[in-house]
Amino acid sequence: MRKTVSLTVIAALLLSACATNDLGDKRDLNNTEKGAIIGTLGGAAVGALVNHKNRGKGALIGAVGGGLAGGGIGYYMDSQAKDLQKQLAPEISRGEISIQKQTDNSLLVSMTSNTGFDTNSAVLKSGYTPTLDKIARVVNQYGKTMITVVGHTDSVGKDAYNQTLSEQRARAVVDYLVGRQVNPVRLDSYGKGKTEPRASNDTEEGRRLNRRVELWIMPVKAGN
Repeated sequence: MRKTVSLTVIAALLLSACATNDLGDKRDLNNTEKGAIIGTLGGAAVGALVNHKNRGKGALIGAVGGGLAGGGIGYYMDSQAKDLQKQLAPEISRGEISIQKQTDNSLLVSMTSNTGFDTNSAVLKSGYTPTLDKIARVVNQYGKTMITVVGHTDSVGKDAYNQTLSEQRARAVVDYLVGRQVNPVRLDSYGKGKTEPRASNDTEEGRRLNRRVELWIMPVKAGN
């Protein structure tokens, strides 16, 4: 892994970071963030299969043009959270989506079954895709992150069926994001079936909350 980059590359990165993004906002970086964003550079094959077993850290760092380091990580992720909240304000106000910053600086974006999928279906609802479009726009502006999509179900039905359905739902979201130019090397998907409910499965409201898809957005950190 290379530890040095040319001054030309550094300048190009900083100029790009200060340019107006697709959200129409200028992203003026402080000195700490500028230093943090310049990580180790390397090559990676874009278009690799989305699979946690073959997504090595070296390939991931190369794919995103270097990792984050130091105090700039928190600032970078806070800025991303603010942009997500701004873009998804209507969905948040309707209770269809929530965004939570975690203690490790990752972001948890959780979406309910209201907009995601019909019961027993892994086909994205048409009302869900505008929300994913917004998310794709933001994560494409914050390329130094990886996104793990996790599918969940309620407790109705057999365990094996629910596990498969949760995997299919997570995969459907990943496929959609790839179609919106999110680098597939940054993406991963899992299914948890019914094993991690966030509400009681004894009521319909609880089951609705448990039928969800979560996006865990995590910083790509520089270093060995």
